[in-house]
Amino acid sequence: MKKIMVILMALLCLSATASQAPGPGKSPQQIYIEQYATLAVEEMYRSGIPASITLAQGLLESRYGLSELAVKGNNHFGIKCHNSWSGKKMYYDDDRRGECFRRYSSPEQSYRDHSDFLRYRDRYKFLFDYKITDYKAWAHGLKKAGYATDPSYAKKLIGIIEDYDLHEYDRKPASFARQHKKTEKSKAQKKDRKEERREERKAKVVVPDVIPDSPTVMEQVSVLTEAERAEFHFSISRQTYRQNGVPFVYAVEGDTYEGIAASYNLFPKEILKFNDLEASRPLQPGTVVYLQPKKKQAARGLEKHVIEGTESMRDIAQRYGVKLKNLYKLNGMSHYDMPVQGDIIRLRK
Repeated sequence: MKKIMVILMALLCLSATASQAPGPGKSPQQIYIEQYATLAVEEMYRSGIPASITLAQGLLESRYGLSELAVKGNNHFGIKCHNSWSGKKMYYDDDRRGECFRRYSSPEQSYRDHSDFLRYRDRYKFLFDYKITDYKAWAHGLKKAGYATDPSYAKKLIGIIEDYDLHEYDRKPASFARQHKKTEKSKAQKKDRKEERREERKAKVVVPDVIPDSPTVMEQVSVLTEAERAEFHFSISRQTYRQNGVPFVYAVEGDTYEGIAASYNLFPKEILKFNDLEASRPLQPGTVVYLQPKKKQAARGLEKHVIEGTESMRDIAQRYGVKLKNLYKLNGMSHYDMPVQGDIIRLRK
């Protein structure tokens, strides 16, 4: 009888334990998405890369956070060292044995570097012409730009996005992204902001900031009053644009620096100085010609530029509307230093 009671008690305990046992757990993919969705949305608002694409790449490249690169090096996107990387490294067999990969102190650092990797390299620049909700175009664009060698890379990203409804994160409001603790701004930063606002108040031409070599986002200058034309001496017959708050025109066939200067009532030496030139040179159609002094640093959100191909420091200064002497100063370089492939050029303090 005693044995029977013990057996019954044991059965009751097993039954109670079974009834309290958890149901089927979440998949590793779901856990990864829940863990990093807010970070992907935050990066979307910072860099313009769809959160769905970031999450899908993270899931695929890191094997939902369980790959050796992710576990040991916090590298969620399989980004290799390349010439521009000066941080920590780890070595892993990929396309070849013992390849160098970037190693990060945290997944957050990996996500941020992934955004910058796409944002600041010219071969990915065309992606940002796509709508942020067009994840299919982004997926095919990444494959076209050579992000991965897998011929099915775009198809895999699209499959992941649709299987887990990641495209819903592309429409999340900014409030969804986690808020980082605000740090105090230095006196130098405050001074820079005041100076930028002061210079913007002086400018009477109301046009959108644009990247000179991205004609798809160009817009014509709004109609100016006669007083504004008189103050800035802008020609009525040609379109004027603005980069980093600085008005400029595109050279056309037959233009010269002296001719453009005369059109805007400027001295030839003035227009050469505005464009970081000591002497005049032939003007190719499409060349950016600034009509006022450029700024000391690039616009907010444009912190750096990665050299690809043969670019000079003046090329970069013209592209971002920054004075050449300040660009050298920001990077601790002299006028004799020449950037090379993979160099990172700072555009802001």
